[in-house]
Amino acid sequence: MTKCSLLIFFLAVFSLSGKDFYIGRLKYDGGGDWYSSPSAVNNLLEFVSDNTGIDCAEMETVVTVNDNLSSFPYLYLTGHGTIDMTDNEAQTIRSHLIRGGFLHADDNYGLNESFRKVVKKIFPDKELIPVPFTHPIYNIKYKFPEGLPKIHEHDGKPPEGLGIFHNGRLVLFYSYEADLGNGWEDAEVHKDPEEKRQQALKMGCNLVLYYLSGSE
Repeated sequence: MTKCSLLIFFLAVFSLSGKDFYIGRLKYDGGGDWYSSPSAVNNLLEFVSDNTGIDCAEMETVVTVNDNLSSFPYLYLTGHGTIDMTDNEAQTIRSHLIRGGFLHADDNYGLNESFRKVVKKIFPDKELIPVPFTHPIYNIKYKFPEGLPKIHEHDGKPPEGLGIFHNGRLVLFYSYEADLGNGWEDAEVHKDPEEKRQQALKMGCNLVLYYLSGSE
């Protein structure tokens, strides 16, 4: 999809909502808690609106693979447990991403093994690869010269930002061992230092701005 057609796609979607931007939380099968971190996305939307001037929806929208995904180009997926998709569902997600959509998958500790299997269903011809620290997602507004911020410790592993690229465009971003969503949650939920919450929100804002820019 060219940048021109991508812009037309965005404008058509935004005209449906009267807002510049909104996020679809992907409800999936397999037993994982797709609904975890319930205040996270709404807080991210508020942060983006307050710090960029983009008119964001006040709340996320829960969507499934079987919904009309063309109305929800930016998808967010999280959870602790197992995720599964049928071959047809994986093909639907692939088609959505190739035609201009974006998926941010955020491991909330425990999703990793099953999610990687789902990625192979979605893109059997591609591999999750590290996204270079020079990529716009780490630089477009807020600077993250060392990549993803580490919000929660979990196994103590370094955070990894992994991606799937199609024709040079990052279409799927996987934040692993970072737990951005927990950092977006209301402050009293995890009692993270405000500096950590701000790091998480700024990283999320960069992802949104990258998507909206149509950059490669």
